Amino acid sequence: MPGPLHGRVALVAGATRGAGRGIAVELGAAGATVYVTGRTTRTRRSEYDRPETIEDTADLVTEAGGHGIAVPTDHLEPDQVRALVDRIAREQDRLDVLVNDIWGGEHLFAWDAPVWEHDLADGLRLLRLAVETHAITSHFALPLLLRRPGGLVVEMTDGTAEYNRDTYRVSFFYDLAKAAVLRMAFALAHELGPRGATAVALTPGWMRSEMMLDHYGVTEENWRDALEKVPHFAISETPRYVGRAVAALAADPDVARWNGRSLSSGGLAQVYDYTDLDGSRPDAWRYIREVQDQGKPADTTGYR
Repeated sequence: MPGPLHGRVALVAGATRGAGRGIAVELGAAGATVYVTGRTTRTRRSEYDRPETIEDTADLVTEAGGHGIAVPTDHLEPDQVRALVDRIAREQDRLDVLVNDIWGGEHLFAWDAPVWEHDLADGLRLLRLAVETHAITSHFALPLLLRRPGGLVVEMTDGTAEYNRDTYRVSFFYDLAKAAVLRMAFALAHELGPRGATAVALTPGWMRSEMMLDHYGVTEENWRDALEKVPHFAISETPRYVGRAVAALAADPDVARWNGRSLSSGGLAQVYDYTDLDGSRPDAWRYIREVQDQGKPADTTGYR
């Protein structure tokens, strides 16, 4: 049977690894044609110098049941983004889902460093990668998305609007970047809603990305070994969980009800009834607010 997104076309900008890869694969599992972009290919690595590639992501999309197409793209370069969208228009004549997941700032922020002590070049580079890329991509991609009613734009960030409003997030530059993306979704909702499209902000919870697993010295198979040192990691989720959130939104004929909203993978799981790969439904942001930030012992009972 064709998946619910059969015939739909998606662009996941920033799909080399992490949430972007998880989203691309789940859109493919729902039957979509998915263009995946990033700077790391099988012949060239970004400054992250990691092994994951956009070609690998495209293959996973196809294996999941969709059609994955890898297009090397630096989303800070307007000419490259214009060429990417022109190619999608030429090959598909439509774009139904745009996921702005470009980030690239993992090595550019310092925890709890005030703005006057933070490396200025790193902070400004982080803002360019996390904010400017999203604006460039939306500028070129949205006219194609608006050719047909019902399009969806997902702005990926870290933290819900409610949580980030009251919580200092890591450092000045990191906090500003994540708040800016939340506001982007709000602004896009006002511009797209009257034109028949929907924009939302979406955050995963504590995600077991490739980089996070490496950081804790574990794999997806033995990730619970990290709990000895980081007990609250028990609430973590795979990148596919937030991917299922995007796939559910994209397949929802009433997705416009979410226009302008700040959403989370755990919150949407309660609405759309999907689970993570292990069958659980981690609700990380509720857990972080009610357990972790309150200084309580790690206990995920009632939260996954």
